[in-house]
Amino acid sequence: MKTIGFIGAGQMAQALAAGIGSAYDDVTFEITDPSDEAKTLFCSKVSSSVQIRESAGEIFRHCDAVFLAIKPQYFHAALKKLAIQESLADQADSPLVVSIVAGVSIDSIAEATGATKIARVMPNTPCLIMEGASAVAFSDPVTPEQQQQVLDLLGAVGTVDTVSESLIDSVTGLSGSGPAYVFTFIESLIDAGVLTGLPRDVARKLAIQTVIGSAQLVAQSGEHPAVLRDRVTSPGGTTIAALKQLEVNDFRGTVIQAVEAATARAKELGAKS
Repeated sequence: MKTIGFIGAGQMAQALAAGIGSAYDDVTFEITDPSDEAKTLFCSKVSSSVQIRESAGEIFRHCDAVFLAIKPQYFHAALKKLAIQESLADQADSPLVVSIVAGVSIDSIAEATGATKIARVMPNTPCLIMEGASAVAFSDPVTPEQQQQVLDLLGAVGTVDTVSESLIDSVTGLSGSGPAYVFTFIESLIDAGVLTGLPRDVARKLAIQTVIGSAQLVAQSGEHPAVLRDRVTSPGGTTIAALKQLEVNDFRGTVIQAVEAATARAKELGAKS
């Protein structure tokens, strides 16, 4: 894919384009967005050539793949205004549509755009620092070669897995919303450190590195988190006392319920799309 378009040039679009541009020297971008500020920021963050277009029609005529990066609440109104269906009607070979719009199904995207080759992606905000976790589902007309191209593009900003569309809402509940759970956990660790006497800057540094280091240990060791947890849990020691308190307050159950709640909400939003 030599030319990639973005309809919507906000933060996630900027992150994706920056990662893709860093990974591929020969790629160029075309963007359209009603916000001059968003377009300016996009151009400043992407090292590759960027062409600003006035309409979605121009994006679809010139690009091999088009990312839909529109806020979910504006999705249908924006696409109706952009008249994408009319743009696609004149093309024998329409570009691949890659949607990062949360809660909008492949069928809804096809109905709204007239496109048939669609990749529905659920990324998360760590894509902003090339540490994202994404999952993607494809419509049937997307060829294996096109699927691999999308996986390569998303791989430029983190990890990516292929899932059936029926699991995208679960991805939303786990990794899409997941950074918010982790941020809340880090905030709680920092406040606990301050409560027990640590300076806030020290507590912040310790909490952040503890989460980073622990996650890397799980990733690199390949061992189950429970095994790694047991290795730092001495009989009658400090860690087991803390873990007991987490169990008393149903820490694991609360996390599971949070993911379930986010997944259920994603399904509700999808039903309205």
